[in-house]
Amino acid sequence: MKTRADAQDIVRLLDMAAAAMAASRPQLIELDSVIGDGDLGITMEKGFAAAAAIAHASAELEPGVILMKAGMEIVKVAPSTMGTLMGTGLMRGGKAVMGKPQLTVADMAAFLRAFLSGVMERGKAKPGEKTIVDVLIPAVNAMEAYSGEDLAQAWAEAERGAAEGVETTKQMISQHGKAAVFREKTRGLQDPGGAAVFALISACHTSFAA
Repeated sequence: MKTRADAQDIVRLLDMAAAAMAASRPQLIELDSVIGDGDLGITMEKGFAAAAAIAHASAELEPGVILMKAGMEIVKVAPSTMGTLMGTGLMRGGKAVMGKPQLTVADMAAFLRAFLSGVMERGKAKPGEKTIVDVLIPAVNAMEAYSGEDLAQAWAEAERGAAEGVETTKQMISQHGKAAVFREKTRGLQDPGGAAVFALISACHTSFAA
């Protein structure tokens, strides 16, 4: 059981995230082609590949700084809506755990809560609007409800919450971005951004469970 994450663990986490985005590229492109521009898979793969690269180059730094630098890199190389939101989330999450050489479950929960707050503030989205917020909220709540010390289990709880969020959003109507144009037609469809966030959270779980 792993109870603390150091810089190397964060580098591994971002490696896993980059791999997950590469593997999810076809799915994200397909989902985004229905109610978006169709480039989400390309954007996420490019952004997280750059985040993983900067993480390796910053491996001697503390976890919070690595996460912040990864977020800034995503914003720089993938300046789309989702790139900006993902990057902002990582930057805000990293800032929340600054000054800590190792991260506990409580720290990871603080990271994920700050990630959510950053996304909500930057994207101006509220719960129920079929965005990544609706996937992040149950993920954050599930991790915060976990009272143990096992990082893998904490992220497993977050992944479970995110999965529930993905299913819930299918019955919502999109109210942001290009998808908002389709309104009622988006009911029953999976939100592309939500799928990307689920891939990220699932990768975080994998990085500690492996």
